[in-house]
Amino acid sequence: MFILGNFIIALANILDVVLTIYSFIIIIGAVLSWVNPDPYNPIVRFIYGITEPLLRPIRKLLRLRLPIDLSPLILLLIIYFLQKFLVQSLIELGFKLKGGPV
Repeated sequence: MFILGNFIIALANILDVVLTIYSFIIIIGAVLSWVNPDPYNPIVRFIYGITEPLLRPIRKLLRLRLPIDLSPLILLLIIYFLQKFLVQSLIELGFKLKGGPV
């Protein structure tokens, strides 16, 4: 069972890193929206392309008429929740399967 435990711990650590990198990309996208960059720049298109599929449903759900877009903040809070709840739960499950201390 220790192999499955190690696999789950490794999977949780990779998920944590991916969520951290994605949160930085969201922050960069929010800053880019303030400065109005060239929309044909490949880096800008990549950042918008990777963040908009998750930000768009949050914007539709909020439908607030505010001058500030709060969807990146909501998405960052969701990512923070996933890191604290899901990743930590997977790590604890992995240690329990290994039979080691939690």
